[in-house]
Amino acid sequence: MTLNDFLIFIDSFLGSAAWFPFLLIGIGVFFSIYLKFPQFRLFRHAWSVLFDPEEGSKAKGETSHFQALSMALSGTIGTGNIGGVGLAVYLGGPAALFWMLVSAFVGMTTKFVEVSLSHKYRVTVEDGTVSGGPMYVMDNGLGWKPLAIMFAVAISMTSMGSGSMPQVNNMAQVLRETFNISEIITGVVATTLLGFVVIGGVTRIAHFAAKVVPLMAFLYFIGALAVIITNYQNIIPSFISIFADAFNGSAALGGFLGASFAFAFNRGVNRGLFSNEAGQGAAAIAHSSAITDEPISEGVVALLEPFIDTIIICTLTGLVILSSGVWTKKHENIFQQADFSIIMGNYSDNVPAERQELYKYLNFLEGSSIREYDGTIDILDGHLVSKDLTIINARSVAEDVLFYKTNEGNDLVPYTGKLSVRNGDVINVDTVIMGKSLVHSAALTSIAFTKSFLGQGGQYIVAIALTLFAFSTAVAWSYYGNRCMVYLFGIKAILPFRLVYLTGFFMASISDTTIIWNIAAITVVFSTLPNLLCMVMMRSEIKNMLDDYIEKFVRK
Repeated sequence: MTLNDFLIFIDSFLGSAAWFPFLLIGIGVFFSIYLKFPQFRLFRHAWSVLFDPEEGSKAKGETSHFQALSMALSGTIGTGNIGGVGLAVYLGGPAALFWMLVSAFVGMTTKFVEVSLSHKYRVTVEDGTVSGGPMYVMDNGLGWKPLAIMFAVAISMTSMGSGSMPQVNNMAQVLRETFNISEIITGVVATTLLGFVVIGGVTRIAHFAAKVVPLMAFLYFIGALAVIITNYQNIIPSFISIFADAFNGSAALGGFLGASFAFAFNRGVNRGLFSNEAGQGAAAIAHSSAITDEPISEGVVALLEPFIDTIIICTLTGLVILSSGVWTKKHENIFQQADFSIIMGNYSDNVPAERQELYKYLNFLEGSSIREYDGTIDILDGHLVSKDLTIINARSVAEDVLFYKTNEGNDLVPYTGKLSVRNGDVINVDTVIMGKSLVHSAALTSIAFTKSFLGQGGQYIVAIALTLFAFSTAVAWSYYGNRCMVYLFGIKAILPFRLVYLTGFFMASISDTTIIWNIAAITVVFSTLPNLLCMVMMRSEIKNMLDDYIEKFVRK
């Protein structure tokens, strides 16, 4: 079993398991009803609090409401908005976007609850800074220190498995494909800049976020709008496809072989959580630094986060991908080992019966007769000459496939010889395989952005926006991990954590994209479950806090 197979196996019991999305959505629905839909009745009030310069000016804290929200948004507006949406559409089709939006809507209440509680139970640590988050709620509010330790450890791991590694990995991938900048150069430069920012602490991080987040969101909005306007005739069909297939899965179209309801639902909610992090509890750490004596006021500001992050920005990305039509087409690309498989038999995506078999195989449905190949394959001048085999890459039938090897001059040359295959995977990891297939993650979004009057200039917008998104996310998550280490070990742990964080950040720039995403999917769950349990146990307290706040500030 390869590392990626093991990660997928673990994820099948956690983030991709049927119970997890239902639990996440269920908690959000429960609090939305229990608290009488604060995402509706406090939405306008949230904007007034966000831009109120007098709010809490004499209270303890280190950042304004706007800076705290910007820092939290810098942690959520990342590759999830570019690569994550591209991955959701690739896996689940348009239906996955519907479930992303649902997760964001109920996530607005979930975010409100976790932030309000975290702000209330924040503390002042040895160096005089404020430290807050769900771990302090679990410890000081519930008195469940073991659960608090579990959460803090999980967020420390997640800060690299979700907040750092996928960010720089997608950044390096897009910069290589767009500007031909090597992954190592991206890793070195980005790691150096990241070190400069995080060493300045929360104040420098907050000021950085307050300046960068509005700029990068505006830049991305303009580029997305250009694509959508260019493909205006596909806007209404794109919207229809998002909602039409929500409860029965996405139908096959072009090279996309279809996705079951379970696949679309699981991946949509999973990507929604990865994007806005509602329920995970990490952003509550950033919001806990806000200057105010009213915890609910920061919770109210926080409910804007999933709205901005997912309902606005992720929807824009989704419409760009759907309206451009690139998600159903095969594109020339370098195959990644984790996306690649050789199956027994000759299958075509143009033959309905064979297409149905491929659909069952790719969606892990019962009744699939497809088996992965074990043995050796013959390659002549880069072409597969072995009979009765089909190459699958990125959940599609690959075309025009060529196998390459690197010669002594480090150039790619067509390969001739035999290659060993085990469970559909080519054992020779130094083999470079290229061809046409579907693409996913940031690469899919980047291609979509070229389908406008901007032409190839669109991919530059994606590259720059993703670089800013990814870097700002890594900055914010360094603070989240930092505060968790302070909770666990005190301020003496800050420097060692920063060194480990920066090292992991650099190493991920040259790692396999799919493996990094699978690591992220697993680590997210270990922080989300304790946080959801904590919120449910504190439900009466948050309801009383909200009722008092509305009586005091909203109804006056």
